[in-house]
Amino acid sequence: MTHDAIVIGAGPNGLVAANHLIDAGWSVLVLEEQPEIGGAVRSDRAVHPDFVHDTFSTFYPLAAASRTIQAFRLEEHGLRWTHAPAVLGHPRPDGSWAMLHRDRRITAALMEEQQPGDGEAWLELCAAWDEIGNALITSLLTPFPPVRGGVATLAKLRRVGGLDFVKTLLSPVVDLADVRFKGSSPGLLLAGNAGHADIPLDAPGSGLMGLMMTMLGQTVGFPVPEGGAGMLTRAMASRLESLGGQIETSSRVAHVEVVDGRAVGVRTADGERHEARRAVVADVIASQLYGDLLAPSDVPAKVHERMQGFRLDPGTVKVDWALDGPIPWASQPPHDPGTFHVADSRLEMNVALQQVHAGHVPAHPFMLAGQMSTTDPTRSPAGTESVWAYTHVPQKTVADAGDGSVRGTWDAADAERFADRMQARIERLAPGFGSRVIARRVLGPRELEARNANLVGGAINGGTSQLQQELFFRPIPGLGRSETPVRGLYLGSASAHPGGGVHGAPGMNAARAALAHSRVDGVLEPVRGVARRALRR
Repeated sequence: MTHDAIVIGAGPNGLVAANHLIDAGWSVLVLEEQPEIGGAVRSDRAVHPDFVHDTFSTFYPLAAASRTIQAFRLEEHGLRWTHAPAVLGHPRPDGSWAMLHRDRRITAALMEEQQPGDGEAWLELCAAWDEIGNALITSLLTPFPPVRGGVATLAKLRRVGGLDFVKTLLSPVVDLADVRFKGSSPGLLLAGNAGHADIPLDAPGSGLMGLMMTMLGQTVGFPVPEGGAGMLTRAMASRLESLGGQIETSSRVAHVEVVDGRAVGVRTADGERHEARRAVVADVIASQLYGDLLAPSDVPAKVHERMQGFRLDPGTVKVDWALDGPIPWASQPPHDPGTFHVADSRLEMNVALQQVHAGHVPAHPFMLAGQMSTTDPTRSPAGTESVWAYTHVPQKTVADAGDGSVRGTWDAADAERFADRMQARIERLAPGFGSRVIARRVLGPRELEARNANLVGGAINGGTSQLQQELFFRPIPGLGRSETPVRGLYLGSASAHPGGGVHGAPGMNAARAALAHSRVDGVLEPVRGVARRALRR
């Protein structure tokens, strides 16, 4: 059967692309390798039948801020957002907490109690973000170069300090915090949020990441879909199917067919062929698209050469726990946070990230974690808690910076030993945590990749987020947009600009490019027809 567009992958980017194309009147088929849709936005009851755990990603501030996702009005298809009492907490060994509350005045008051002057400085930073934040996010989420968003951002720069604010965005997050604040809480929050990406905390780019994620928490919060992460992608799929789109699961695309330099369809692993009249959008990691799905002869030699320099982000180990009660914090937070970070200090956080980049399994891993029942009470029985934590590990392990027990092979035993190390970190902050565990699941790099082929070696961002592989360098120099060297084929995954995060931008950028090229082809085809007829005379 022939469709206007074939979308490879039913993750959030693939579903965003499919929805936008069907809104334009195209017929769309989405092919998904896994038996269920969602990509890295799924949930299940595999840890314990009474508990819902998100298999991969969990909190979605970028989705809440994404005009693309908000424009789909997914609430009409069953999506409901919910929030924890507080956005983020960072417990310290001394029992104090750094705390991000959705109400900036509460955040500022807590900071002011710990360090006079920091509260006012926090409100000033929030006010600057109010001026420029929306324009900056628009610039980041649109195709490069960001013409419209860039103009809006430049127009607002003078109001927030001009070049001084540009310097702030380009500074390492540690410098951003130390210049503006005297206490440790603001820096812990900013650095912890910068740690969501794989940019070293003392490297340029980490300041922008830390500021953006923290300010999103301050403005839109860190919401979750009620009932599980999978409700977000189910709503996208429901919308698509209500408009006539089709989704086939357990259907692995093995090859993109190219004729005369143009993508004309795909072939699945079981030999079924699907034709695409106008476009193929690939929500797959770049290395798979250029290394597996396309024939070597369909890709210019220069692309093959440059793909040798494509770098993955670090691997990931994620642990899910079902607890028979709330986390027994040694010192209760002033407000119950949905997310919490685990690191004794900014220095320890940076050391752990540097160890990962050096190929060492961290001795004291910096952990990002979530209290899901605190955020969404439907996730588990009353009085219990659905909890997770994840941390980064090397793609290729040189050594264990800890006690030497973790080899970095990431077989089941290795992953369990490392999960014990992670659990011990929480136990120090919440004595008795282990005694409340009624079930645990460990997803190491191998398990993550088995559940989603895009998560190669447990890499969750489609490639490193460091500056050398961002903007027009993503995924490689010369391919900084969704277009590929094959006409009619578009890269719509986190490997494309602007990278990872559940905001749908790579999928939307790919869909818009497909529509734009189709319009140009429609205009030029009559001219081409005249030229072909002239040549035959």
